[in-house]
Amino acid sequence: MSSNRGRLVVVSGPAGAGKTTLLQRVFRQSPVPLVRSVSATTRPPRKGERDGVDYHFLTPADFEDRRKKGEFLECFQVFGRGDWYGTLSSEVTPGLRAGKWVVLNIDVKGAGAVMDRYADAIGIFVRPSTLEELRRRLVLRGTETEEAIRQRLEQAPCELGLAGRYQYQVINDDLDQAVERMCKILQEQWETDRNA
Repeated sequence: MSSNRGRLVVVSGPAGAGKTTLLQRVFRQSPVPLVRSVSATTRPPRKGERDGVDYHFLTPADFEDRRKKGEFLECFQVFGRGDWYGTLSSEVTPGLRAGKWVVLNIDVKGAGAVMDRYADAIGIFVRPSTLEELRRRLVLRGTETEEAIRQRLEQAPCELGLAGRYQYQVINDDLDQAVERMCKILQEQWETDRNA
């Protein structure tokens, strides 16, 4: 396998596992040429979120139009609130062609669809050590209603049950250790690809 060939890195885990914070650090510290895929969603932006940076915020009609045209690698309604999330092919294909490692921070349904389509994708599941820690983080985050937190916690055991589908699991109880572990996983995979 040539070192200039791109790879997909699929990162999933329950809401509140700290995936976004972890990946921000990994992007700064990893020597692997990583690029972030920006997901699309129909949900409204949270305070401080920017269109095209945090998400592509689409109207339900625009999302549906793009879905019908086959512009998504994966897309699903998640969290039982009618909001759609998805990965646009235009966020992935250019990076892969340029030899980059494209990182998708997506839910387990989307991850399953992507890993079915890209057998060589690197799957990393991020989790805290306990559900209680997950609840604590969701509450501290301050971005969710009590009902949304309840829905996410109800969904978490199903998500955790799919962790075995991923090649790697990273327990994110200590951020520094989790960053080090993920960087090591990516570096080892990168070196294996370069030497193949």
